[in-house]
Amino acid sequence: MPHNEFQKQSGRIFTPSFFVLLTFSVIGLALIGVRFFMGLGAVSNMSDGYPWGIWITYDVATGTAIACGGYAVAILVYIRHNMHYHPLIRSCVLTSMFGYGLAGFSVMVDLGRPWNSYNFFLPSKWQVNSVMFEVALCVMAYSTVLIIEFLPAILVSLETSEWKRLRAVTDWLNARKVGRHDPAKLRHRIQHVRAWAGWLRPRLDKALIFFIVLGITLPTMHQSSLGSMLLIAATKLHPLWHTAFLPLLFLINCIYIGYAIAILESIISSHGFKRPFEVKELSGLASIMPWLAVIWMTVVAGDLVYRGQVTAAFRFDFYSCFFLAEVGLLGTGSFILFNARRRTSPRWLFVSALLIVLGGALYRFNVYLIGFNPGQGWLYFPSLAELLITVGIVAIELLGYQLLVKFCPVLPKINIPAASGKPLPGHREPRGTGLPPAGPASAWKSA
Repeated sequence: MPHNEFQKQSGRIFTPSFFVLLTFSVIGLALIGVRFFMGLGAVSNMSDGYPWGIWITYDVATGTAIACGGYAVAILVYIRHNMHYHPLIRSCVLTSMFGYGLAGFSVMVDLGRPWNSYNFFLPSKWQVNSVMFEVALCVMAYSTVLIIEFLPAILVSLETSEWKRLRAVTDWLNARKVGRHDPAKLRHRIQHVRAWAGWLRPRLDKALIFFIVLGITLPTMHQSSLGSMLLIAATKLHPLWHTAFLPLLFLINCIYIGYAIAILESIISSHGFKRPFEVKELSGLASIMPWLAVIWMTVVAGDLVYRGQVTAAFRFDFYSCFFLAEVGLLGTGSFILFNARRRTSPRWLFVSALLIVLGGALYRFNVYLIGFNPGQGWLYFPSLAELLITVGIVAIELLGYQLLVKFCPVLPKINIPAASGKPLPGHREPRGTGLPPAGPASAWKSA
């Protein structure tokens, strides 16, 4: 793997956004502690009729789709062998790693008897005919694969880092005579870590292709299975969403969401870190998304016609409005991207990708929660604690991303043509990086 395509993001760690995300993370973790000490009823409104709530609906069913950026981009890079998108792969893998890891953690929070979770690791307890077991097995395996795929970035950082922050802390402790900190021992340990990272990294690179194959296979299995889980709920899931095509729809849905979230992640990080927008790569992803959305909507429309549910889609009742909202968001975002000029504008790329993510996420909410009706007498709306736990889990993901891009080479390397002295399209001068000025033009403000 060409590691020189990536770079660390310079800048301060303790920024205002860091403390905001840290605050929400601490609140979420504190409420999770309350859940484990006082039970599910102390923090959630779940019941026997609604055995899963917003945690499973968002953190697992929807969150894993949002975390499919690594899977979707890997299909382009390693299946279609389009290395043009390779600079995007590491940031997408990082997003997927946090998304899937926290999805697995959310399941542990959601389990009514988490102390029995050890049974999952006992083959004698396995129910191999269960779709839920297949989802759990694949999610756990894929989370491990993502960690291994991201490990080269950590090893490169260990191998090349100057360890300035660690040395600064040691100097600070020495100045205040807090404990004993021998600089010679610190240098020896740093050299030992560098040698270990330098030994492991090339060996891991050789074996990485096997994990990449697993990283493409496993999401294909469990994303379709997330749709299969609702096939059994024929009498509880509204006819607008209950269909035999649920596995196929969930699989296509996760791919176009994956491309859309890759665009959002790239544009937001470029805007926040004052980096040039990766318009060339993102416009390529944007040319694929609308066709995937068209295929998805064609399957949905054909299925509604076949099952005679077209009139149900236009009754403008509670369920119909949510169905039309998901189709409207997805259709609007896709329509924008059919215009080639708008695919080169960071503003339009951001808007269209956001609409597609919202439409795709709403579809999963509709299937797992909004369109699910267990019968009369059962009502569910998430409690404030449930919402804060979900916000806290998202904050942990964003905080982890913000930290790792500053510690490890994750983001694509910025290449400014030296001969002409002209900046790349959409480049804005990063603060404190020593890059040449970008001029007054900003791609973010372009139409």
